[in-house]
Amino acid sequence: MANQKEIRARISSTISTQQITKAMKLVSATKLRKASEAIVRMRPYAEKLQGIMGNLKDSTEDYRLAGYFEAREAKKVLLLVITSDRGLCGAFNANVVKRVKALLDGEYRDALNAGNVTLMCIGKKGGEALKRFGYEINLDLVSLTQNASAQTAFGAMQGVIDQYLSGEYDRVEVVYNKFKNAATQILVNDQLLPIAASASEASQTNNDYLFEPDKVAILEDLIPRSLNTLFYRALLDSLASEHGARMVAMDKATENAGELLRALRLAYNQARQAAITREISEIVGGVAALEG
Repeated sequence: MANQKEIRARISSTISTQQITKAMKLVSATKLRKASEAIVRMRPYAEKLQGIMGNLKDSTEDYRLAGYFEAREAKKVLLLVITSDRGLCGAFNANVVKRVKALLDGEYRDALNAGNVTLMCIGKKGGEALKRFGYEINLDLVSLTQNASAQTAFGAMQGVIDQYLSGEYDRVEVVYNKFKNAATQILVNDQLLPIAASASEASQTNNDYLFEPDKVAILEDLIPRSLNTLFYRALLDSLASEHGARMVAMDKATENAGELLRALRLAYNQARQAAITREISEIVGGVAALEG
């Protein structure tokens, strides 16, 4: 059994750790409130935009729009991997990395072996983990999580769209944690390009609309806007999920520290009682020796 001095040092260290985890939980809870409000406001707009795009796409065909919808063999793939810049958020980052590895070992194995898979990491933790596994990482957007404004997100995604239309990539997917609530994040990988028909059928009607200027002109503006919005929504989802995961992880860490403190205090009391008993026994033994 450890002596009282060692146990007191461990108790002091555990109390300090518990104070840190409790403070981090409160900070994450505050950030989560703001982030969850942002994603809740964004989702209706993004879903409506998708529905409009689906309605118009199903009613027109034009060579100027073919690049967005034409299914290609996935020989050159871009994976947008959204993680966090900091740890201490449970399995939040590990789950994303695990999904990326599953895609690379499965669906995109041939493209990976040919050296035609680009991993564009948004957030430092994902890039660091994938680099340790030996993958080549593109860090052009790694700092985007630090400034996840609509303007910066739209600019970043527009660059990806231009690269796709120029033939640099055949498929673009984003891997991230979708926010459900503070305790639940849903790991998803969404195909952004080409736009899948099933994903663009959110709103289908047979109404005869009048368009000004025309359908194609509207779609030429609407499609990039929709893709930019979807990417920005993924960033907001991931940000809210990160704060939720960190809040839960720090709450659990605080509870564990409390349980450890109870065990250490019990051990300390037992050690102190043993020391007192030993001292009493020594005194009694000494008295008996003198009397003898």
